Amino acid sequence: METKKHPHLDLKRNSTIYFLMGLTLILLLAYLALEWKTYYKATDWDHARLAIQDELIEEVPITKIELPKPKPIIQAPPVIEIVEDDDDKVETFIAPSESNEDTQVVSVNNIEVAETDETETIPWILIEDAPVFPGCENENDKKACFQEMMQKHIRKHFRYPEIAQEMGLQGRVNIMFTIQKDGTISEVRMRGPHETLEQEAVRIISKLPVMTPGKQRGNPVKVPFSIPITFKLQ
Repeated sequence: METKKHPHLDLKRNSTIYFLMGLTLILLLAYLALEWKTYYKATDWDHARLAIQDELIEEVPITKIELPKPKPIIQAPPVIEIVEDDDDKVETFIAPSESNEDTQVVSVNNIEVAETDETETIPWILIEDAPVFPGCENENDKKACFQEMMQKHIRKHFRYPEIAQEMGLQGRVNIMFTIQKDGTISEVRMRGPHETLEQEAVRIISKLPVMTPGKQRGNPVKVPFSIPITFKLQ
């Protein structure tokens, strides 16, 4: 016959409950240990403030110092020297410079008028009456007509040099000339990429007609003018 244990005497019957209770107690103690806070007791005195007793504060007395007054300066009276009259002294007479009714007036014919030096050469942008290209006499804007007629003249007489074409020369030739007082063209200057193109530009300018000269204050003057001529191969 087998021996049976009494159920109330079994040690493992409530082991799971005891384990959970112990685990809960340990977690509670760990939480309390982590959240436990300590505070330092506050002191009765302030480290950042220094208390000074009123008895130690002394008032500095104000001392008045009187400076000595400067001694008065006594000036001696001026010495008056009596000089005897000199009968031989000659007095200088100063004539008045202002004119009066007796002053003689210079005749107008005796006054020489200096001649004003007029500048012989006036730039194109400053000229009062610009030179007139033949055919622009009746135009209102003679400067614009002059430039338009210059372009027509260049297109009419333009001829590309054969040597320049064979050599492949092209570029811009800046040419400047002066319209003289009689309307003729002179003082031709040019600058370009090659001498052949410069000579062709001079040839075109040399065929310009005689123009009406420019005037400044009604007097004929020299007027320089510049224009570029472009040589471009097709």
